[in-house]
Amino acid sequence: MRAQVIVLAGPSGAGKSRLAERLGLPVLRLDDFYKDGSDPSLPRITEGPNAGLVDWDHPDSWLPADAVKAIAALCETGVADVPVYDIAHDGRTGWQELSLGEHAFFVAEGIFAQDIVAECRDAGLLAAAFCVTQSPTVTFWRRLTRDLRERRKPPFVLVKRGLALMRAQPQVVADAAAKGCAAVYPKHGYVAIGRITGRRTRP
Repeated sequence: MRAQVIVLAGPSGAGKSRLAERLGLPVLRLDDFYKDGSDPSLPRITEGPNAGLVDWDHPDSWLPADAVKAIAALCETGVADVPVYDIAHDGRTGWQELSLGEHAFFVAEGIFAQDIVAECRDAGLLAAAFCVTQSPTVTFWRRLTRDLRERRKPPFVLVKRGLALMRAQPQVVADAAAKGCAAVYPKHGYVAIGRITGRRTRP
């Protein structure tokens, strides 16, 4: 195997992308494997104030098989063509080549990452899997600030979604742990991954 993947799961806004960037490893962003907004198979919220909207937090809203295929290509060859997804427009805008260069490890991060841990482990692709977590309140404000800055959705949608995600966060972390992810705060994950990759790290 040319390389192995380190999976980062966790609630939206918990710090997965920031941790991945800090590690200095190549990053496969699993959010780029969302379905297009026009896909009729997208799940819908069925009750509450958001009823009728696409449920982007449901695992049926993305394409895990495509993600695992890209991970396998990176592990086996060091190169993969991956989609570029524009969240604000609910669709793919193109493709780009992701190359590992000389790296023996890379990160795959996203809110559904826990759902591919078992398959990656069974295929011999997995180095480790973590669920990045923080206080639900901290996560809520970080997520809302980011999403407003990037204009991902209308503000009222972001606030309603954010409150729902804050309430669901303990369940999300528990689900990731049950699927093989070690729950860590970002600073602890940074140190743990440094030990795996052999990089010198500071907390």
